[in-house]
Amino acid sequence: MTSCGWTLAEVKTTPNTQVASDTLYIYTWTGYTDSDLLDRFTEETGLKVVADVFDSNESMLARIQTGGAGAYSVIYPSDYMVQKMADLGLLMELDHSLLLGLEDMFPMFKNPVYDPGNRYSIPISWGTTGLIYNSRKLKQPPEDWDYLWQNQRQISKQFTLLNDVREVFGATLRTLGYSYNSTDPQQISQAYEKLIKLQPAIASFTTDAWRPQMIVGDLLIAMCYSADAAEVMPENEDLRYITPRSGSSLWTDTLVIPKSAPNPDGAYQWMNFMLQPEIAAQVVERLSFATPSEVAFRKLPKTLRDDPTLFPPESVIERSESLAPLSAEANEIFDRYWTRLTSA
Repeated sequence: MTSCGWTLAEVKTTPNTQVASDTLYIYTWTGYTDSDLLDRFTEETGLKVVADVFDSNESMLARIQTGGAGAYSVIYPSDYMVQKMADLGLLMELDHSLLLGLEDMFPMFKNPVYDPGNRYSIPISWGTTGLIYNSRKLKQPPEDWDYLWQNQRQISKQFTLLNDVREVFGATLRTLGYSYNSTDPQQISQAYEKLIKLQPAIASFTTDAWRPQMIVGDLLIAMCYSADAAEVMPENEDLRYITPRSGSSLWTDTLVIPKSAPNPDGAYQWMNFMLQPEIAAQVVERLSFATPSEVAFRKLPKTLRDDPTLFPPESVIERSESLAPLSAEANEIFDRYWTRLTSA
């Protein structure tokens, strides 16, 4: 294994990409960093890290496209957003000779459909999308997405959906028997009509704000990412997480370097730091998101390796779909319906 026993300071980019800076700015999801992680990186590299957070891929992209492109050296887009950003010319093509640890990944992450050959991105975490619920307050636990429609009156204003157009429409498409990745205008329209019927009962569209509300019992159900569920459930023994029976998304969050990165050398150092199996395993234990590194996975305690919320069984993976990149035309359709839905 080649990713052990090296120091981050040894990794250097070519001279024309070096930027004199003692600070690395990253743009990431809530809950993906903590002071221990940032301090450890600073100790190993001498670089200070400033982490800004976003709550949806779309809000991240909007910020990058409206003046934020030159602010960050590392960004954490999800799978489908990688190709969208690459198609927009926003991403730097990675020099794999500067990366240590890509060979440690599980096979499913080495040549992903959203970024063949990991040309622009490296995977940092993965999981499913499902429902977290309060098992004490719900007489009947949810088993599938259609639970929200079937029990709309009983749970009205006590559940949230993700602030993510692809996830919300994908889940609804699955209730109709279609693919998470459908681009059929008629099928997307049917999903929108179904969501409009549910809309009056939805408390909010949020990726993160549900957490404290679920912990104290103000919400009954929240659509969420498995990594977030794994982090929150220890705070309330009544909370449970399920991946819906009809199928879910199998998401991957990644690290990319924008073309306008002010410190690409530091960005490669951050990537190599996060690729270290020791660091990746510690992050799983502390921050509760699943590592795509097979070597790091082996370093985890058995209780974590066997945790179905973090590392879903093969039966769940088989009925889940990775979010595939969409054409510009399909994106326009989804965005139009999403604007109507969230502003209704």
